[in-house]
Amino acid sequence: MAARIFHTEGITKVYRTGEVEVQALRGVDVELFTGEFTVLLGASGSGKSTLLNILGGLDRASAGTAWFSDHELTAMSDRELTRFRRDHVGFVFQFYNLVPSLTARENVALVTEISRNPMPPEEALERVGLTHRIDHFPAEMSGGEQQRVAIARAIAKRPEVLLCDEPTGALDSKTGVQVLEALERINEDLGTTTVVITHNAAIRKMAHRVIFFADGNIASVETNAARIEPADIEW
Repeated sequence: MAARIFHTEGITKVYRTGEVEVQALRGVDVELFTGEFTVLLGASGSGKSTLLNILGGLDRASAGTAWFSDHELTAMSDRELTRFRRDHVGFVFQFYNLVPSLTARENVALVTEISRNPMPPEEALERVGLTHRIDHFPAEMSGGEQQRVAIARAIAKRPEVLLCDEPTGALDSKTGVQVLEALERINEDLGTTTVVITHNAAIRKMAHRVIFFADGNIASVETNAARIEPADIEW
């Protein structure tokens, strides 16, 4: 049985603006396992991104505890969380956040230059099928290609975990499938624990497990015994 890589107990998150209070998470207990491809599925505002940001060390819980392996994230200082993000986590967001004046190779090298044991940018780009675009600038690439550069940048530091927030949200179905195929290859070839947030219910069919969110908490968990390939997903 796979080892537990993340777990939370009673995670609550409250955002306050003046006298307005919004409870984004309501006592979430969750477990994520090494090497798993997990989809977090739910409507906008259900708490998926808030949980992902806490697990990735980008945000802090209002209450409860979150753990990465045997390290308590909720007890870490800002400096310790920065080190955690640098050494253990790769992020992929809906928007690619590439530097327009840098080539694909140079965008990936931004990460490899500060990582402890990086893979060469050329290898990272090869793993997402972009060897032929290695010296192209973002403006010379399609949206799907730019997102795959972002994935290459995220995996180039060899993270244990890849956290993806709506990675296909800005893409059409054809380019979305190419991005999902890249994520699946990373999960299978490198064993990278992969968590994908989406509101697209069709994507759940390629996951090992699906965690359904509603109203700031987990509504249900589904184990997928009959996974399908990204190309077979009906968008």
